[in-house]
Order: sequence, then C-alpha cells, then structure tokens
Amino acid sequence: MQCSDEILVNVTPMEVRVALIENGAVQELYIERMVRRGLVGNIYQGKIVRVLPGMQAAFVDIGLQRTGFIHASDLIWPGKGLEEDGREHGHPPIQELLHEGQILTVQVMKDMLGTKGPRLSCEISLASRYLVFMPYASNSGVSQRIDDEAERLRLRHILHTIQHSDTASTSVGRAEHFIVRTAAEGIADTVHLQRDHVFLRKLWDQIREKAAVTSHPCCIFEELPLAHRSVRDLDSDRIARIRVDHRETLEQIQVFTREFMPASADKVEYYPGERPIFELYEVEEDIKNALSRKVMLKSGGYLMIDQTEAMTTIDVNTGSFVGHRSLEETVYKTNLEATQVIARQLRLRNLGGIIIIDFIDMVESSHRTHVLRNLERLLERDHAKSKITQVSELGLVEMTRKRTRESLEHQLCENCPICEGRGSVKSAETVCYEIFREILREARAYESSARGFMVIASQRVIDRLLDEDSAAVADLETSLGKPIRFQVETMYHQEQYDLVLI
Repeated sequence: MQCSDEILVNVTPMEVRVALIENGAVQELYIERMVRRGLVGNIYQGKIVRVLPGMQAAFVDIGLQRTGFIHASDLIWPGKGLEEDGREHGHPPIQELLHEGQILTVQVMKDMLGTKGPRLSCEISLASRYLVFMPYASNSGVSQRIDDEAERLRLRHILHTIQHSDTASTSVGRAEHFIVRTAAEGIADTVHLQRDHVFLRKLWDQIREKAAVTSHPCCIFEELPLAHRSVRDLDSDRIARIRVDHRETLEQIQVFTREFMPASADKVEYYPGERPIFELYEVEEDIKNALSRKVMLKSGGYLMIDQTEAMTTIDVNTGSFVGHRSLEETVYKTNLEATQVIARQLRLRNLGGIIIIDFIDMVESSHRTHVLRNLERLLERDHAKSKITQVSELGLVEMTRKRTRESLEHQLCENCPICEGRGSVKSAETVCYEIFREILREARAYESSARGFMVIASQRVIDRLLDEDSAAVADLETSLGKPIRFQVETMYHQEQYDLVLI
C-alpha cells in the first residue's frame, strides 16, 4: 500500500492542534486547549447526587463544574450480559441500582456539549495501540472494521492464546475481555499484542487500587494528551510521516512510539520551517472555510450547512453550474460531487448526531442509488461511526454520526451577543416601529410628568427615524403634543435603544 497520508502536530503554549492529511487535504482536525482539555476516556470516582426514576438515569458529581449524566443501561449489575440465545437482559429499575450518596467508578463517554454535562458509563474501556481492554464486557472480539474473515479468525485465535496464557485473566469473579483494534490487521509479531495485554491489565489494576482508597469525587485516570492519543489512534499503514513543530512534544512522542509503537517511531520527524506548518498545508484556510455556512463546489454548485442543537442540515444547490447535456445529468453530477465534499466536511467539522442531507431531486433511481452508495463509500474511512438511511420520498437522506466531542464550530466559536445565535438581527425598520410603540406606552404612563422624549439608538436607526420615518415622527409629536429628540450612541448595536423622559 502506498503511504501518502500525514499527521501534523502543531503545538503552542495555549493549545495543541492535530490535522490528518489525506491526499494532500486536511480531513480531520483535533484541538485541545490547555485550559479546557477534553474529558473523553477519563475515569472518575463519582458520587450520586440525584436519581431520576422517570428517566432511568442519574446525575453524578465527578468533581467538575457540571454534574455528569449516566443512564441505567450504562451501569453494571449482577447477571448483566447476554442470554444463551443472544438476547440482552433488560436493566433493573435504576432506583434498585443506585441511591443518593453512593460512590461508583465511571468513565466519560461524551464531552460536555453546550449546556449538557458529560455522559458517563460504568462500562470501562482502556485503549492501547492494538487492543481495547473492557473489564466488564460480555465477550472478547475483533474490530468490525476488519472485513477479511480469515484475518478476523487469525486475530481472534492470537487473542485467545494470549488471554489463556495469562493465569491472572480474571478479576472479581468474572472474565475480563479485549477487543482487537483495526491497527492490528496484518500484524505478524504477536509480541506487540502480548505487550499491550500486559500493559492494559497493569493499568486497570492501578486504577482499581486508586478507586478503592478514594471516597470523594475526583479524577483517578486521565487519558493521554491529544498529541500522543492522535498518534496512537490515527497512525496506520497509509501514514507516511508524523510531523511535529515543537521539539519538547516531538521528544515525548518519540519516547511514546519507541515504547508502545516501535513500527511508527521512524515516521516521527521535526518540522523546523519558518512558515507555520498549518499554513504550509493550507490547514488554516480550511479551518476558516469550515466555519462558514456556504461551501463551494468546484463545478460552481454549493452546499449550505446549518448546525443546530437538535440536528445538522445540508442543502445541495447547483448554483452557477449549468452542465452540458441535460438537467438530470447536471443534477446527478452536482450531487455526486457534493458527496465528496459532504464526507470531508462531516469529518473536518466533526458534525455529529442527526444529519439531514437535501440532495437535488433526481428522476432516475440508478442515480439516487449511485449517489447514496458513493457517500457510504467515502464515509468508510471516517473514524466516527455513521449510519445512513435510504433516500426518502422527499429526496432527503437521513443519517447519524457518532458524537463524542464538540464540533469544530462549538470549539472555536460562541453565540453572537447581538443576535444570540439566531443568525440574524432585527432590521432598522422593525426597531423604529418598536421605538414608536414604546413612546406611546411611556406617553400614556407618564402623561403629566413627561415634557418630551429622547431616543438613544444606533446610527442606522437614528438615520431612518430622521429620513424615511420623519413624517411618522412629526405626526407622533403632533399627536402627543410633545417633542421627540434623537441621539446617536455608536456603541449600541442595531437592536439596542433607550428612551429617556425629558
């Protein structure tokens, strides 16, 4: 396999940024700020502060500003697992499993998103390069991303051999299970899996020992820093180089790879260039474009991407692309090109949850099928799991993408203080009419005491009151028998105004 992809690590005192470059373009971006590191993978000793029987969930104090949230299905109870026929046990009522003040060990599965606290689980998982250790899982297995059945059987046999060679493979009366990661595909030397197996079990023993002596909410295990975690999870046979622009971080990654990923150690190199590494690969420009609603297609078409708390919508438009043969051919080519850009934008922006794609209506069913299959194929390399439905009768494609961290927009942006996240502000005309109504209300309330009124507002609003609406102002002054004065406040935004009695 030809190695052409790269991992770029950009480090500053304030933040670490990691970009995955495929075919010369950034596909995924990870950001970790020193003052607000991600929580996913961290393990905490938590304290139940409230049990919610109606939601079959509970709030857990883990020592952070916001309480975490755990559902009953993410708890551990005696007999949890699968029946012999493969059916899963239903969970007992949460009030039988938890009570206020109870101490339990939990792991963060989803970061704090917006106003929501972190999503927690008692189903602990610890990842290394080739294995994921799951002490409370029902069985061991191989990553579903490995398609070759012969390879799956080989890896399953290796894992079975390693586990049975370890006489201490049980804990508190139940088996501890592992998942073989995609990175293990094709690996010939089983010593790497053996080493990961030993490392993860020792790590779990340390975590359990710390949990046993800790009775207050706090972190008892912290996931690797972003740079190390990205190298561990993103490196593959397709990665040719791992370029780091910070010497201290470079040395840390070199030590990490020599210890846990010796096959990757030679890929790690220092980037000494004067030009910032993200500018060299045009990552900064891609980040800027990823924060825009409108994404242009090379053909002249474009996408409109709108992200809300409930879902993300993507609208495909032909724009200036007129094609050469027929309308159906133009629409088909635009939709086909859009699938490539959509797949990239989902990864780059880290859009998760429910996603609705409004492709341009296609008449031929073969075109609809091909567009959908192309989107599915392009998402196969996505590290986040996604599920796509068929095209609906309205021409919409509904899909979901696993969300474990905040989107790029939520990480880098905040709601506009003027429009409060609406994406629009009241027009100057609307504000002027609000001012007229406010004057009438105040005139009735202070009929005897008010000798006149002073309107303080933004430049655009005052300009309109003195121009287009000047006749209405004159009529209002005549009706009230009181003067109305105006004053521009340059610091006011368009919706902001004050009415002062004079």
